[in-house]
This record gives sequence, C-alpha cells and structure tokens, in this order.
Amino acid sequence: MLEFPDSWVIGPEISKWINSGTEWLIINLDSFFDAFKVPILFLLKRMEFFLLWVPWWAIVIATGLLAWRLTSVRVGIFSTAAMLVMALLGLHDLAMMTLAMVLTSTVISVSLGLPLGILSAKYDRFEGLLRPLLDAMQTMPSFVYLIPALMLLGLGRVPAVAATVIYAIPPLIRLTSLGIRQVDPNVVEAARSFGASAKQILLNVQLPMALPSIMAGVNQTIMMALAMVVIASMIGAKGLGVEVFNGIARLDVGRGLMGGLGIVLLAIIMDRTTQGLARPRRARRKPEPTARSETATMERTTEKGKEEPLSVGG
Repeated sequence: MLEFPDSWVIGPEISKWINSGTEWLIINLDSFFDAFKVPILFLLKRMEFFLLWVPWWAIVIATGLLAWRLTSVRVGIFSTAAMLVMALLGLHDLAMMTLAMVLTSTVISVSLGLPLGILSAKYDRFEGLLRPLLDAMQTMPSFVYLIPALMLLGLGRVPAVAATVIYAIPPLIRLTSLGIRQVDPNVVEAARSFGASAKQILLNVQLPMALPSIMAGVNQTIMMALAMVVIASMIGAKGLGVEVFNGIARLDVGRGLMGGLGIVLLAIIMDRTTQGLARPRRARRKPEPTARSETATMERTTEKGKEEPLSVGG
C-alpha cells in the first residue's frame, strides 16, 4: 500500500520507444546526417586553419587592439597579457582550437537564435510554444545533449558543436525577444506614422534599440559555449577541454589547472570584448561631463549672449 505499483511504471517502455526511434533515424536518415555535418565541418575547419595559420604574436597583438578599440585601454592591456600567458603555458594552439569551436557555435547560434527571437517577439502564440522548449533546453543536464549527438553524428567535433549550439542558444532567443518587446511603443508608432514599413521598423528602430539586450544574449551564448568545452572534449572535441579532461583522467592536477586557467582567460577576454560591442565608441571614449565643466559652459554661453544681443528685424 505504501509503494507505487510496479505494473504502473511506464519508464522502461518509453525508453524502448526512444531507442527504437533513434535506431530508425540512424538507419534511414544516415545520408541526411552526413549532409548535415558538411557545412558545420567546413566552417569549423576553415576557422581553425586560419587561427592556427596566423602567427602567435599577430594573434596577441590583434586581440589587444580589438579589445582596446571595442572597450578600453585597460581591457586591451589585460587581453594582451592574457594571450601572452597562454602562449607561455604552451596553450596557444589549444586555445585557438577552442576559439574556433566557440566561434563556430556562436555563428550558428546567432544565425538560428536571432530569427527565432524576432518571431517570438512578434507572435505571442509562437513565444508560448517556444518557452517550454527553451526551459527544457536550459534545465536539461549538459551531458544529456551528448547522447543523441553522439549516436546521430558520431565522434568528433561536429557533434560537439551541435550539442554546444543546443545548450547555448536559449539565452540569445530569450534576450532578443525581450529586447524587442521592451522597445517603446511610442517610438514604433511614430515610425509607423511617418510611413515606415514593418521591415523598416524592425531593421531601423526595434533592432538598434534592442541591441544591448541582443548583445547580452550573444555574450551569454559565448559563455555557455565555453562552459561546454570540457564536456565536449569527452566525445572528441579538441582544445583546452582536452587538457582538463586528461588531467582528471590521469590525476594530473597541474595539467588540469593549466587547462582550466586557459579557459578562464579566454572567457574573460571574450566576455569583456563582446560587452564592448553593445556600447557605441563615442560613449566609451567621451569622458563624463562634470558639474564644474557644465557650469563653466553655461557661464560662457550667458556671457556670449550678453555681448551679442539678438536683434529683431535685421
């Protein structure tokens, strides 16, 4: 009376149905999954080849200059120093492999997440259907994504990218939808009253005003993609996660910590740089006006007005 009846348990039957469906997909849609892997592998290989082809010192300088131009001098100096530290630790090539996988996952996530976020903001019914799916994608343990990706796509970097995209795309969809929904309706109505079409309103009003929220979603997507680096290394993804995984497998504490340090430094660089993309350059460079400077400006304006009074009628 106190225990649940075993005859009512349907979990094993559901597991059998899922396994049967997975086997059917593998047998009947093998050519589809092979074609699915081609563009992902093409993008990943080209990006990885380019990052490994560029000399290490050029990567260090380019990273520092990019961080400086997008954020500040302090972040630029830190980014340069962090890249030098990774090079000194012998992690430069592994960091470039990790960066290639993260950038590939981010490009795919943005390509899919931005349109889905726009549709979610435009249509409440679509947003209601998408919300439970996004909740499941965010709360599901990340190891679970590896099982279908491994069975359908095999070992290697492609299933790692696919699992990373599934894990990292929900914040971008949510924040894109939220940013567009929070645009002032009066601004949208003013643009519509001037004859702007729905496409012009979206491209010239809503997306620019929602850019900080969208870039926050891109930032979170990058951070979650980096969080999958170590887990993806278990199915053949190369990069810094391999060092952490080997350190765990061989009880090599130093090797694992060095790999973890490389991931942390890479995450900080990408986090600060993507945050700078959401702010206009003029706002980053122009110093904040002080109360003293504002008072002096008002005094000069008043004196100029006294010296040159306004004449009416010529």
